[in-house]
Amino acid sequence: MSEMATRPRTPYYAWVLGLGFLTGLIWIFLVRTEPVSDFQYYHEIAAQIARGGQWGDTYTTVGYPIFLALFYHIFGPFVIVAKLVNLALSTLSNLILLKILRKLTLSESARKLIFLLFVFFPMNIYYNSILGSEILFATVLLGIIYLYLSEIRHKYLIIGFLTGLNTMIKPFFPAFFLVILLTELYRSRSLGQSIKKSAIVLLMTVFVLTPWLYRNYQMFGEFSYVSNNGGIVLYINNNSQNHYGRWMPAENVENSIVTHPDYLQANPVERNKMLTQSAKQWISEHPLTFIHLGFQRLTNTYIIIDDFDSRFAGAALPKLTTLFLVILSELIRAPIFVLGLLGILISSFQYARQILKALIRMNNKSLQKPLPPKAVNAANLFLLLIFWMFTGIYFITEGQSRYAFPVIFILIYFCNLGLARKSRTERN
Repeated sequence: MSEMATRPRTPYYAWVLGLGFLTGLIWIFLVRTEPVSDFQYYHEIAAQIARGGQWGDTYTTVGYPIFLALFYHIFGPFVIVAKLVNLALSTLSNLILLKILRKLTLSESARKLIFLLFVFFPMNIYYNSILGSEILFATVLLGIIYLYLSEIRHKYLIIGFLTGLNTMIKPFFPAFFLVILLTELYRSRSLGQSIKKSAIVLLMTVFVLTPWLYRNYQMFGEFSYVSNNGGIVLYINNNSQNHYGRWMPAENVENSIVTHPDYLQANPVERNKMLTQSAKQWISEHPLTFIHLGFQRLTNTYIIIDDFDSRFAGAALPKLTTLFLVILSELIRAPIFVLGLLGILISSFQYARQILKALIRMNNKSLQKPLPPKAVNAANLFLLLIFWMFTGIYFITEGQSRYAFPVIFILIYFCNLGLARKSRTERN
């Protein structure tokens, strides 16, 4: 049966979309935030690009400022322009999510609930007024998920293209080709086909990044990745003075490398290498402390909320209003995240057990046989692998609550699966 044939004939989704857009619009104009920290930097770089200036200095990725500069060039470098662009992207994300939900095996009631929770999820509302890269990145990610779940020609080329664009926003995103590799291996159990499809994604990603890599090479006379802040992030989050798995000034690290003459005289590429090498050496010498910090980083990402300053920066709201909004937000976010994490852990264990059993029974002939139809739910595995990709990266590098933004849908989805599983068990 076609997607159109199964589409509900009720205005439910239109109403949710419209009310979601209206809620975001009201938030933007009533909670008049000002960009701070990284968000102020993105705004300044976007305005600089819009005026014909330099496209960043390679310290951090500038995919979001470049995108924002298109609108600043047309409408002017005003914060309200960026916020309205965010709102348009949020609405597009909601539409893409609806298409994704129609690709998944769900009851209509579950589909409606997941859609409602996503559209009105607090972070999806108040991030409209934050000049961060999260909304743009998540929109592209949802587009990739929809493409993967669809049967269209050359979809791996398109996914590779979008992966390259998202790498300009988050430099770790080329790791996404591993998600494709493992999902395809589970679906087809053909190593050759899995490598071929994931290689198409990776090669297309490199093709998209090549002009930017060449630009960086021209700047420094040596290979430079899309950004040069990976080393500093690794360094400040993995050292003996970091006790909370959070950002800290690099100067506060004992015998900090950033105060050494060699570092001060080095270019950004050389500094990045020095910081990365120092961080890797510390990790190898302190494996247990590194693991402890890793779990703290995940706690910072999925459990603790630390975006209050950016959420209300410059808005000058009454304290009671701010407190009410924070409590309301947490009453929605915290249960969904906790239940979602539990659902992800349970589902991951089930897949791991299923794969382990298959490996134990496997022989050379059965390797080519597909899994039994009931065992194959590649969509769920695909979403799980995306979640674990992000989680693994945050475990190593840095954790803060806004980093959970790209996986909000996945957490809501597995929260719903977990509740549905519990309901079935109770009925049985």
